[in-house]
Amino acid sequence: MRRTASPTNHRGRPGRLAALGTAWAVAAAGAVGLALGTAPAASAGEFLTNGGFESNALAPWSCAAGTGSVVSGQARTGSYALAGAASASSSAQCSQTVTVAPNTTYTLSAYVKGAYVYLGVDGGTSTWTPGTGGAYQKLSVSFTTGAAQTSATVYTHGWYGQGTYYADDVSLDGPGAPSPSPSATATASPTATASPTATATPTVTATPTTTATPTSTGTPTLPPPGNHALVGYLHASFANGAGYTKVADIPDSWDFINLSFGEPTSVTSGDIRFNRCPVAECPSVESDADFKAAIAAKRAKGKKVLISIGGQNGQVQLTTTAARDTFVSSVSAIIDKWGLDGLDIDFEGHSLSLATGDTDFKNPTTPVVVNLISALKTLKAKYGAGFVLTMAPETFFVQLGYQYYGSGPWGGQDPRAGAYLPVIYAMRGDLTLLHVQDYNSGSIMGLDNQYHSMGGADFHVAMTDMLLKGFPVAGNTANMFPALNPSQLAIGMPATTNAGNGYVSPTEVNKALDCLTKLTNCGSYVPRAGAQPNLRGLMTWSINWDQFGGREFSKNFDSYFG
Repeated sequence: MRRTASPTNHRGRPGRLAALGTAWAVAAAGAVGLALGTAPAASAGEFLTNGGFESNALAPWSCAAGTGSVVSGQARTGSYALAGAASASSSAQCSQTVTVAPNTTYTLSAYVKGAYVYLGVDGGTSTWTPGTGGAYQKLSVSFTTGAAQTSATVYTHGWYGQGTYYADDVSLDGPGAPSPSPSATATASPTATASPTATATPTVTATPTTTATPTSTGTPTLPPPGNHALVGYLHASFANGAGYTKVADIPDSWDFINLSFGEPTSVTSGDIRFNRCPVAECPSVESDADFKAAIAAKRAKGKKVLISIGGQNGQVQLTTTAARDTFVSSVSAIIDKWGLDGLDIDFEGHSLSLATGDTDFKNPTTPVVVNLISALKTLKAKYGAGFVLTMAPETFFVQLGYQYYGSGPWGGQDPRAGAYLPVIYAMRGDLTLLHVQDYNSGSIMGLDNQYHSMGGADFHVAMTDMLLKGFPVAGNTANMFPALNPSQLAIGMPATTNAGNGYVSPTEVNKALDCLTKLTNCGSYVPRAGAQPNLRGLMTWSINWDQFGGREFSKNFDSYFG
């Protein structure tokens, strides 16, 4: 997003994309958050089979293809241990599903070594260590099952590009263990494994939100039909002609509020800081205490409040693993300080580009791309199923990938073309919402092989249809970027003519929505993906500009979706 210049701020125009779709990611966290005091204490017995890998086989553990094995010479006890070969494209996740009792507290533990090892339960909590070298370290987490839960999936995984990790003596301890109770080092027994058809209840089973394999599409917990959302960016760190809007004064129309912006101390540091607008620029700015209290009040109403990283001026290049780790720690500090729901990635300009020869979006090799994926996976694993992740790329970084990808097979192209595609693809199972900025854009070719330009409904229909239908990257039909779920998509638009190039009137906004959700009122472009009534909604730059413009954008959204 870009910041429109004003007499008091000449830093350009901040990015305006935000995060719409958190509701479906939050449900899974609820069951895990049950008060531990109301559940039976975990103390009685072992629920995992082959937790010590002494059968010299993986079963009943299941690992990402080609990444898990049982090895000798690395055991903490006994003769064997699990080896997970994490690579640039896989975190080598291994998991086991077991039968559990409802409303019961369990403790999961494991001894691990190697760089970046994670331990957790799907849809619940997790823990990790950044590296233990050659010495084993114990990791442990507790979780409480839901009221109707009968199975749980526990996992361990490493991290992108960090090499092989080892795990041994994995244990899930709790009351009412199966009889006879298999020990942590027992040989796999068919009677001790969970039934293949057993699944956890919806309150806890949100699709493995911590799966780190970029090629895994995942199946995010989706919002119910009709659960549309309005996303807006809030100028929280700067002033411009739109004026300052306090969090407490944001109308309830806004379902996602993206605080703009967190910016790095330098382009390659990875050290993100969120500095609130100073009184000299924003005379009406609220105190830190009131700002935090207002965020908590919005969240209590079910609104999602995120920190948006980047914007036009916040170039972020995670060129090293050190920068990646600093990004994770500094973003975590912002989220924790202000009590936020998650993160919006609004990388623009030269933040993302592809190295020469990096031509496969499913298996990226460029450090700034690989490290960003790794950082986002870490944050998702750290905060669990309720963590909201949204992205607001420009059309150049997404839809342009239909024609051009990176510098191309012979070089010479802009290496930024389509550079968001590997990030979106890798995070698709964890992505709450993607809202591409359909503004400040050049003409882009749609699936009809015609160029479409800003200024009317057709542009929004054509650009959104590419994400609903999927498309061949750089025209290669053997290399398809797969469609996203409609509930993961919102359309990015400027709120007013002041907010950015590409403003369209409410009439054109409604035409685009009619065409995409109902296949009515279409212009020259008819969606290839058909009617998509569960399209999540709209995103705009910005809440401030909407307020400045008499709330034309948000009132029209409320009127359209009722």
